Amino acid sequence: MDESLGMPSGCVTLVGAGPGDPELLTVKAARALGAARLVLYDHLVSPAVLDLLPPDAERIYVGKESSHHTLPQASIIELMVRLARSGRALVRLKGGDGYIFGRGGEEAQALAEAGIPFQVIPGLTAAQGASASTGIPLTHRDHACALVLATGHLRDGQGLDMDWAMLARPRQTIVLYMGVNNLPEICRQLMAHGLAGQTPAALVEKATLPQERCITGTLAELPALALRHQVRPPALIMIGGVVTLRSQLHPASITEPAPAQAIHAVA
Repeated sequence: MDESLGMPSGCVTLVGAGPGDPELLTVKAARALGAARLVLYDHLVSPAVLDLLPPDAERIYVGKESSHHTLPQASIIELMVRLARSGRALVRLKGGDGYIFGRGGEEAQALAEAGIPFQVIPGLTAAQGASASTGIPLTHRDHACALVLATGHLRDGQGLDMDWAMLARPRQTIVLYMGVNNLPEICRQLMAHGLAGQTPAALVEKATLPQERCITGTLAELPALALRHQVRPPALIMIGGVVTLRSQLHPASITEPAPAQAIHAVA
């Protein structure tokens, strides 16, 4: 039994590693990593997060990149179940939040069906990390009364069969994961379904990491901007009026306040 986590041998801890910056891990996630003996980790887990593992922890890379999977999802689940059934406690470490476009729900479902105990530790999803680091709030009373998180990459090569009319509604923020390779079609469909081409939009590459880039423009300009700046995954597409707030709220644009005047007590 790992008393610090309350998890017996043979259990799986599904941990959200957040968007990349290790300081954005939850306290519970950091504690789980510090106690880990066996870890299955994904491509989007940053090296800085992996550095928090004990030096002697066994690490198994099961990452999936676009069009290149180290292991198919079914094989990852089979490996996870087999290791747990052998009596080993393990951490399944996933970028962002495992339950937001991370297939964590599929893995938890497989564990439940196999009768294997597990716990889930959430992580900041990439949209939250990008929002804070770029100065683009996800909601704002003057710009967006709703937030839509969607994936721009459907599984098994099915194409983009999305609810375009819902995505093109006004006064909401749209954040699309895994959509860079389909960006021209995404923008075309959104404009065809009524979203103005002048709608503010941004591409955020490697959110929260030292290499982060944020490229802003309009919905109509976004595909050309992505080509010009050679934007590559992992990157988010952020669309909506909130993007206009970046110039005011981006941390780099905020100067340090002047030192407060000393206040002396009067006897």
